[in-house]
Amino acid sequence: MTASHPPPPPAHDDTTLWRAAIVVTLAAGLVRLLFAALLPLFPDETYYWDWSRRLAAGYFDHPPAIAHLVAWGTALFGDSRIGIRFFPIVAGVVASLSAVAIARRLGGARPALLAAVVFALMPLAASGLVLATPDAPLLAASAFALLQVVAALQSPVGSRESTVRWLVAGLALGLAFSSKYTSILLPLTVAVALLLRPSLRARFREPGPYLACIAATLVFLPVLRWNAQHDWISFRFQIQHGLGTPRGSALKRELDLIGGQLGLVSPVIFFLFAHAVWKTLRTRADDARFVLAVVATGSWIFFAYSAMRRSVEPNWPAPSYIPGVALLAALASAPRRDRWLRGGIALSALLVAVIYLDAVVPVLPVPARRDPVARAFGWDDLGARMTIVRYAEGGHTFVGADRYQDVSELAYHVGGRPMALCICLTGRHNQYELWPSFAERARRGDNLLLALDDSPGTPRSATLLTPHFDAVERGDAVPLMRAGDTVTVRRIWMLRGYRGGWPSAPPEPARPAR
Repeated sequence: MTASHPPPPPAHDDTTLWRAAIVVTLAAGLVRLLFAALLPLFPDETYYWDWSRRLAAGYFDHPPAIAHLVAWGTALFGDSRIGIRFFPIVAGVVASLSAVAIARRLGGARPALLAAVVFALMPLAASGLVLATPDAPLLAASAFALLQVVAALQSPVGSRESTVRWLVAGLALGLAFSSKYTSILLPLTVAVALLLRPSLRARFREPGPYLACIAATLVFLPVLRWNAQHDWISFRFQIQHGLGTPRGSALKRELDLIGGQLGLVSPVIFFLFAHAVWKTLRTRADDARFVLAVVATGSWIFFAYSAMRRSVEPNWPAPSYIPGVALLAALASAPRRDRWLRGGIALSALLVAVIYLDAVVPVLPVPARRDPVARAFGWDDLGARMTIVRYAEGGHTFVGADRYQDVSELAYHVGGRPMALCICLTGRHNQYELWPSFAERARRGDNLLLALDDSPGTPRSATLLTPHFDAVERGDAVPLMRAGDTVTVRRIWMLRGYRGGWPSAPPEPARPAR
């Protein structure tokens, strides 16, 4: 059996429902934009903002898409929260519209409206797509590529429409590759689906899939070139982090992965996604639905395997929910499942309301030290204090810290937004090590103003640097606080009179940027 043109729209596929789906999606994007203006920038976001000030074809942690989105936004709105988050939020809207359009292709406007509501109220989208992280361009490009694949599969084999759709899918896939390396799962799982079903193998006899591969490679070529020039450092880092030597309990990592999904998607919606994918695989679904189910399943299998070796961040399986939303929305109505779905949507809405409220005004009984949202607070106070010390010191005084998160927040919050430096004597390897270091920039006699973890004695970093400066002075402790509760404390250290040289110490492992 070969693919054919999509059937005529059903009676309920009317313009009103389709317009309502678009309105819901756009309204959700507007709410995220308003919320983005209220929420301080997280360390990973300021890290990517710092990338955007030095645009390149690649970076240590990720491909460059997020840096370019941030650069476009700040060109329009300045270095504000909105400027940094604007185009990532737009990318989230593109991802949502693509998922909604896939649902419409599968079942009409009513499933499209349902998909719009589900996607808008998932905590993963409602909160995660507020932030300037690589997940936003990844979801946008992957979802749009998947939409084009579905359209190609609903066109006759070898037809002009099929070829064009495959080509556009390849271009979008190249953008996904340029957003996050885990996007490679999309073409791999699509290829597996084409191999598994006889009716889909005919697609290998048309030019479309091969044109898609060529287009994706051409778009991704600058990133490949950058990696080749930097000893494939970005690829090696991500492979080592996701598939490196196992550490700790594999069972705990698997439970953490599942628990993270229950929180980001909501428990009811998560199991309804799983049911929709399982039902699609068990029944004789059409080719497009089968491919979507394989894509969702294959992505999950990979991250379940990855969790056996290393911790998997809850946001990493996010692309699998694009086909999941479409398949769930396009299932035929069933009274029992519909009741569960209504309950799941209500629970998701409640979770999102609590997340939004707690992000603005803390209401949950969680100490600031354990509150993930609190990581964004207090940096403006530290930046203001370091600005005062820096100007009072005079002379040529550099600003820095020992971890990339702290460095990027200082770069954003210290007056004049200087090019802050990472001394990188503890913490993990990061992008700052690829840029000129203090030793490469400074002249003898220059000063270095550091913000380090507060401790009773002298921090290891300050001890290692002491022989390279005339004087090392312990300064004020600055608590990073949220609503009167201390998140953590940084101590300011002034290192005066650079003598030359630099200590060497292997950075310690730490969690990567999102």
